[in-house]
Amino acid sequence: MTLTLNLPPELEQYLLQEAKRQGLSVEALSLQLLANSIQLKQKQAEAVNRLQSWMDEDEDEEQQETGEYLIQALDEDRLSDRRLFPLELKGVTW
Repeated sequence: MTLTLNLPPELEQYLLQEAKRQGLSVEALSLQLLANSIQLKQKQAEAVNRLQSWMDEDEDEEQQETGEYLIQALDEDRLSDRRLFPLELKGVTW
């Protein structure tokens, strides 16, 4: 496919300088930058989808146990007797 772009002078200058620095033609550098951008977007979308699938999994019990353990560990490992997560405030502030 042939694509014609009208670039702002600053962007054109950047492409010319970067292509010269890398020993590439402006067309080759532009194609490389475009391909890298598309690949990055695809990887980001895959990561988001994977994270979403992990959040959607039915592991509520395991997450609940992990959360309770974390709260207990944080409350036990304190220099003061004041708890970070007092039971009377469960469901109110945390």
